Amino acid sequence: MDSFVSFTNQSQGRDRIFRATQYACMLLSYLLENRTDKEKVVKKLKQVESNISSGRKLFRIGNVVHALEASKRTAQLPDCVPRLFMTIAHLNRALYFVCDSVLWLRSVGLITDINKEKWRHRATRFYYFSLLLHLGRDVYEIFLKMDQKTHHKKNKVEGPDQNFNGGTSHDEVERFYPFFVSFCCNLRSHPAVLLDITKNICDLFSPLDRLGIYKTNPGMIGMCGFISSLVGIITLASPHLKIK
Repeated sequence: MDSFVSFTNQSQGRDRIFRATQYACMLLSYLLENRTDKEKVVKKLKQVESNISSGRKLFRIGNVVHALEASKRTAQLPDCVPRLFMTIAHLNRALYFVCDSVLWLRSVGLITDINKEKWRHRATRFYYFSLLLHLGRDVYEIFLKMDQKTHHKKNKVEGPDQNFNGGTSHDEVERFYPFFVSFCCNLRSHPAVLLDITKNICDLFSPLDRLGIYKTNPGMIGMCGFISSLVGIITLASPHLKIK
């Protein structure tokens, strides 16, 4: 109970719970919308989803500053690849939050003379680029782990105590494994990277649909958003599972 209270006291924890609820409502309304006896339930689910979405936009207004601060921190990373990927990703995320705030101001009537669809398209595009850059960082992390593992095995094979008698060793056999098998094995060995890739891939379906790159349905978006939200809850509750 104490851990739950501590989790919900965090603004990020509350946002992830609201996000999971929002996408759960989207998924349930899609699954029930063709049932005539569930029309009232579907209407309530869509209303709850809309209210949570509007509330989350209000809570995200200050996230522009957080994204800019994050870009300043990642700009100091020693490795040039994650430094480039993550800094640009955070800047894109900051621009997404700016567009998101403008859309919220438009929805409550504080701003009226803007093109809602144009700003929504901009927000989606910045969000999409941010996700792609995060995925690029994840793939780089896996390649880095694979390279370190290969280098470690090479040092073991070349060591003075290595016994080459008795046929082919397990390490030598592994060299002939298909690339994707090695990639998957490394993912399994690094759950933080696996969870981050899962989250980013699930989040991609929504902007892909809105930008017309890959059309899907609200049920798929709701399911992927719910999975992504659960991963976010897990990594926030267990910091050791969050990619560093």
